[in-house]
Amino acid sequence: MDLTGQHAPDFTLPRDGGGDVTLSALRPAPVVLYFYPRDDTPGCTTEAIEFTAALAEFEAAGVKIVGVSRDTVAKHEKFIAKHGLGIPLVADEEGTVCEAYGTWVEKNMYGKKSMGIERATFLIGGDGTVVREWRKVKVKGHVEEVLEAVKGL
Repeated sequence: MDLTGQHAPDFTLPRDGGGDVTLSALRPAPVVLYFYPRDDTPGCTTEAIEFTAALAEFEAAGVKIVGVSRDTVAKHEKFIAKHGLGIPLVADEEGTVCEAYGTWVEKNMYGKKSMGIERATFLIGGDGTVVREWRKVKVKGHVEEVLEAVKGL
């Protein structure tokens, strides 16, 4: 599933700290929407810390960042507090947003198949169109790559 050039599926999901995030309400700001498997696992923690560390650069470019997983808001809040994260995390407990973006996939770990979130990032332009997507993300160097793409908007 390639969403590049298509209108990003809109959503409203609960976020850490109370309240909701509605994707379309963030316009006209461009949005970096990143999907990650689970709070407080090594790769997900590194990715969230790196996005937080680069937050000022994204904000200087006028870009919002939103992280999505199927964890609960309560888990997100513990994750944020433990690691001092500065980005909003939304809870897609039903998995509908993961499905809409094609990130809910069959995974194969050590020969065992299971369903889970594929680490993926979407750069959504101020008009709501997906400008670029990264699938099967490797955490190392990813935030820098996304920041470079943002600077090219």
